[in-house]
Amino acid sequence: MNRSLKIVFLGSPDFAVASLKALVENGQNIVGVVTAPDKPAGRGQKIQETAVKQYAVQQGLKVLQPSNLKASDFIEELKALNADLQIVVAFRMLPEVVWNMPRLGTFNLHASLLPQYRGAAPINWAIINGEKETGVSTFFLQHAIDTGDLILQEKTAIGESMSAGELHDKLMNIGANLVVKTVELITIGKIESTPQKQILGNELKIAPKLYKDLGRIDWQESIDRIHNIVRGLSPYPAAWTELNGKTIKIYKGQKEISSHEEQFGAIFSDGKKFLKVAVNGGFYIIEELQIEGKKRMDIDSFLSGYQQSMECFK
Repeated sequence: MNRSLKIVFLGSPDFAVASLKALVENGQNIVGVVTAPDKPAGRGQKIQETAVKQYAVQQGLKVLQPSNLKASDFIEELKALNADLQIVVAFRMLPEVVWNMPRLGTFNLHASLLPQYRGAAPINWAIINGEKETGVSTFFLQHAIDTGDLILQEKTAIGESMSAGELHDKLMNIGANLVVKTVELITIGKIESTPQKQILGNELKIAPKLYKDLGRIDWQESIDRIHNIVRGLSPYPAAWTELNGKTIKIYKGQKEISSHEEQFGAIFSDGKKFLKVAVNGGFYIIEELQIEGKKRMDIDSFLSGYQQSMECFK
């Protein structure tokens, strides 16, 4: 196959590394990698490089780290690469002067079955909304975010207890393969893109940025809703509740479907091995949590060290 296409890759987190790695291992000609600038992070405020930069440097790829995507010096440097195609995976919104630059355009990998779940957090919202299926899409960039013509899609099931973190990793790998397939189709000129407006349904679900109050568990909600909130926000930013004036993040749990007349939010525990909460439709069994000021732990570790009484989550 002809590998002569010159490609610029744009991305920053681990999710994007999988696609870049797949392209490199497929023998594609990556002439440049655009990623976010280094920045201080953590308690020590040490300068941290993006995961994409770390991989690109290991592979000897040219790296660009613009703080301003419209800056003239960056635009000139990008033009000098003379790319035929640009690929965007988990990067910020691009100005038209950037995405419209290559002769073959710019395509993006999105972690949903577009047009559903356009937006910043498609993996989380698919689980929060109780979807049984999701997938990945490649599409050509246009002015409005996540609205460009679709190229390829691949579906996958969402398990009943699958967390956002687990789905992230699954879609990361499926998406990497889809990116390579998309490039191969573009290379041989066999792309047949589909305008999203042709497949818009009656209900368009969106995936906006996550916000803190979204994760506050309302113990009056149904057991399914609570389960979906917990796994849809795990491991980050995590669902949360309050106990004895302390914030508790909940990362993992199971449903116990049953009928009862207990107060919603009431805690039941043997003080050693299990803790469950009365909710609408049964009991929610908490398996992993993190109390304010402590590390994430399993329920056994929590119960062995927690000395206060536990009556009800708020």
